[in-house]
Amino acid sequence: MIEVFNLSRFYQMGHVTVRALNGVTFTIKKGQFIGITGASGSGKSTLLHLLGLLDRQTEGTIKIGGVDVSTLSDHERTLYRLKKLGYVFQDYALVPELTVEENVFLTSIVRGMKQTEYMQRTDEILKRIGLFDRKTHKQSELSGGQQQRVSIARAIVNGPEILYADEPCANLDSESSKTVLDLFKQINQEMGQTIVMVSHEDWHLQYFDRVITLRDGGIIRDGIP
Repeated sequence: MIEVFNLSRFYQMGHVTVRALNGVTFTIKKGQFIGITGASGSGKSTLLHLLGLLDRQTEGTIKIGGVDVSTLSDHERTLYRLKKLGYVFQDYALVPELTVEENVFLTSIVRGMKQTEYMQRTDEILKRIGLFDRKTHKQSELSGGQQQRVSIARAIVNGPEILYADEPCANLDSESSKTVLDLFKQINQEMGQTIVMVSHEDWHLQYFDRVITLRDGGIIRDGIP
């Protein structure tokens, strides 16, 4: 599903070239739950941003479903993200003025989906994540764990090919983190959802099918946790 070859991302800071990611190569199969780990500054988030088309690589190629997304224009990348990819960030990225259900179906409206369809999908997803009875509530009325579950619902409501999660438990306590990770695993197993998640916690490893560990922009380990 995802094919990465010789992927690099360099940043220029004055006269110094920072090699945030340095020539990594790997593939990810459809339906896998992948963890990306490593110390701070190892290149985890840089890699996720490149895979999620939120940044452009300096060198190398990324293919998703056989499509070389490295060659897409900015407009094509925007459409690809909207139609094919889902994102969960550590800060939830909800719109505080909107209700739970409005936050979830917001991207469906942007995609031009019919109201009857996106309302039905939203109800189904909110029931799945256990927040159907909170659908008229706003962000300020939710706990951190509930807010993150809403962001997960928003990310999967359109049936993305890949779900990217950048340290989604960073702002949560251990109990809420477990609830979120259990939900990711449920989505992965029951829906066959491909998930690529950045993590910095050792206890998260039990949830992953495979772990890619980075150090100084390169892969030092890739295998079953």
